[in-house]
Amino acid sequence: MTIAKSELILNEDGSIYHLNLKPEQLAKTIITVGDPDRVAEVTTNFDTIECKVQKREFHTQTGTYRGKRITVISTGIGTDNIDIVFNELDALANIDFNTRKIKEEHTSLNIIRIGTSGAIQADIPIDSFVVTQVAIGFDSLLHYYNSKHIQFPQISESLMKHLNWDTDKSSPYVVTFDKKLGRHMRGEIQTKGFTATNIGFYGPQGRILRIPLSDPQLNEKLTSFEYADKKIANLEMETAGIYGMAKLLGHRAVSMNAILANRITGEFSKNPKKTVDTLIKYTLDKIISYQDEI
Repeated sequence: MTIAKSELILNEDGSIYHLNLKPEQLAKTIITVGDPDRVAEVTTNFDTIECKVQKREFHTQTGTYRGKRITVISTGIGTDNIDIVFNELDALANIDFNTRKIKEEHTSLNIIRIGTSGAIQADIPIDSFVVTQVAIGFDSLLHYYNSKHIQFPQISESLMKHLNWDTDKSSPYVVTFDKKLGRHMRGEIQTKGFTATNIGFYGPQGRILRIPLSDPQLNEKLTSFEYADKKIANLEMETAGIYGMAKLLGHRAVSMNAILANRITGEFSKNPKKTVDTLIKYTLDKIISYQDEI
């Protein structure tokens, strides 16, 4: 089936609409970051850079690190942007832009998120790292797709009961990382577990500036939630969308989280850049050590 021009939108130069990328500019191993400026923080470690492309908040650089070809792309903040980025990354890999048809042979991408996050367990130290095994999405992105088969409703139902969930809000969905890629990337990182993906930074994460919250105890209830001996470790804004879209499109994904804040103790990192740089270098080296697979 030929995909209509209104559905697969290409720029005049043949690049995909939002990302402004052409298929040949994409590597099969991809690092996503939220902040466009963080792309250069990753690629400053590269041996070579073959292309730099930027449109809106989507900044992409492709190059090599110790001989491994890697694309680094900024997604901006939130799962609404993840919907754009992941559909277009998949289109670059799996749709023929000339015929506008899906390729017969599927290409599976390996996607590693490097992001910042806040812990909601007092025993998770500032400047440590969390690898997300299970992501809970408080946005509604996956509910727009045929996605029940990749979700874990028993966890989301238990969580909604624990939270006394307001039915005016969208139902949380639960998805997991790619086990093989995730276990390798975890390596010696000690903290693993649940990550909550929120739809905002302030109210949805329990922050109060001038607007009262509908549920002032939400973070306390998230902290106390436990399922199969696992607790929610941290809050951020992209991981559940990344895991969900990756699974639906046949790609592998894992989220690496630098803990810059602890919402329980009230602490914030004294040197956040150093912490993120350490996670970047750790992630790059883990990619290389798994080069037979990714």
